[in-house]
This record gives sequence, structure tokens and C-alpha cells, in this order.
Amino acid sequence: MSTSAAPKRALASDIQASPAPAQPAGTAARRRRRNQTARAGRILRWALVVAIATLFAFPLYWVVVTAFNSKGGVFAIPPDFVPSFHIDAFTYVLEHTNWLHYMLNTLFVAVSTVALTIATSAMAGYALADLRFRGSGFFFFLILAVIMLPAQALLIPQYAVAMHLHILNSYTVQIVPFAASTFGVILFRQFFKGLPRAYWEAARLEGVGHLRYIWKVALPLARPAVVTVALLTFISAWNQFQWPLIMTTSHSIQPIEVALSHYMQTFEANWRKLTSAVVLALAPIVLLFLLLQRHIVTGVAGRDSGVNS
Repeated sequence: MSTSAAPKRALASDIQASPAPAQPAGTAARRRRRNQTARAGRILRWALVVAIATLFAFPLYWVVVTAFNSKGGVFAIPPDFVPSFHIDAFTYVLEHTNWLHYMLNTLFVAVSTVALTIATSAMAGYALADLRFRGSGFFFFLILAVIMLPAQALLIPQYAVAMHLHILNSYTVQIVPFAASTFGVILFRQFFKGLPRAYWEAARLEGVGHLRYIWKVALPLARPAVVTVALLTFISAWNQFQWPLIMTTSHSIQPIEVALSHYMQTFEANWRKLTSAVVLALAPIVLLFLLLQRHIVTGVAGRDSGVNS
């Protein structure tokens, strides 16, 4: 037993001590070339992303530079790309115009539109997702068809309806027509379809009706959808221009975008005051988007319905 074990131990030691076979030189060279190609591809993609981002961000940056520039710096050649932080143009816009009033008008219209949109979208989305009734698929198809209709094609009939309802030149005509959102209905439908049916069964055993179930159970679980619909609706309502320009004539109820069109005539030669008004109009929605942009990605992707939270 001992004499046969010795050659086996020697053979095992020789196998362990033998070096691993060297890779062919061609394989290592190909791997290096692949790594270099992948690195060059990443650098090219990032360069393209930076170039496109710069192309889109530069006009906004130039508006900020012009708004904070001095009187002579606006027309300086070569131009100064670094803002000098003169705030006298902002002070003039805030103190000598009705800018705060226009911002309050826009804020009231936007918040009211968001509240109505979330209410109608949540109820419609819940009905299409959980309620069993004849024609639900047909109604969902009609909602999808609305997206394909251009808004400009509906302006004349909508104006006629608003005129016959005597709501022209009012806050109502700026809020009620946008109280329903096809995107919101579709998004809430997809989220509610992902909720376990057992939640509704448990709520029904407790005597909870459909409306109370939506507000107390389904809607809190669909937080990403709520934030997404609220943010996108707020931005859309804040940026409304064509609709209030056509439907309203009184400056006392017009929103901020229509006010900007008036300022383009008032401050036609004063670019500092005009761009200051633009910065004041853009600042709220830019800050809101930067703070809540991750919720948009989560809501649209539908990765988290709040069930596990």
C-alpha cells in the first residue's frame, strides 16, 4: 500500500507544479482589441450625449446669461458667456409689472387642473382595470383614439361649445377642458391592473365601496403614477399658450405664457427685461422637474406600484 501510494503522490505533485498552458498570442491580441474598441465606443457615446445635451441646454443658458447681464454686456462683441449677476432687470419686472399676478393666475389654473386630472384619471383607470362591464375594451380604444387627434383640429368646435356654455374669458375655460387626461387614464389603468385582487376582496369584506377603495387603498399604492400624472399635468398647464390666448381676452385672468407674448411687444428692444421675465416663468417648472424627475421614470416604467412599501 505504501509503495503504490508514493508514485501517486509524486504524480499529483507533478500535475500541480506543471504551469498552465499559455494562451496563444493571437487570442490575447484580439481581447485587447475588443477592450479598446469597447472603450472607444463608450467615449464616443458619451461625447455624443454631451454634444446633444449642450445643444439643447445652451439656449436656456444664454437666456440666463442675458437676464443677468449688464446693459452694455448684452450687445458686447465678443459676447460674454459668464453671467455678471445684475438683478436690476428682475427687480423692474417684479415691481413695475403685474408679473406676480400672472404667476398666481397660472398657479391657480395649474393646481386646479392637476387636482381634477388626478381625480378623473384615477376613477376612469380603475373602472377600466377592475370593473367588469360590457364595452370596456371599446371605451379603452376610444381613449386611445383621442391621442391621435391633433388639438388644433378641435379648436373651432371647442370654441363654439365654450361660447354656448358662456364660459369664455374665465378661469373655467382654462381648467375644465383639461380636467381629463388620456395619458393619466392609461397610466392609472396599468398600475391598478398590477394590484392584487385580494386587496379589493378584503376591502369589500370590510364594507368599503369602490370610491373609498380608490382613495384609501388603490391611489396610495399607485404613488409613482400619481406623481407622474401630477407633474406632467402641472408642466403642461403652466406652459399653456394657444388655448388661453384664444379663449381669454382679459389680462386679469390670463396665464404667464400669454403675458410673455405681451412682454415681447412691451420690451421688444430690452432683452434683459424680456429674458428676466422668461427666467421667472421657467424657474418653477425647471426646479419642480429636477426635484421629481426620478418619479417620472418610475411611473412611466411601472417598476414600483407601492405594494411592497
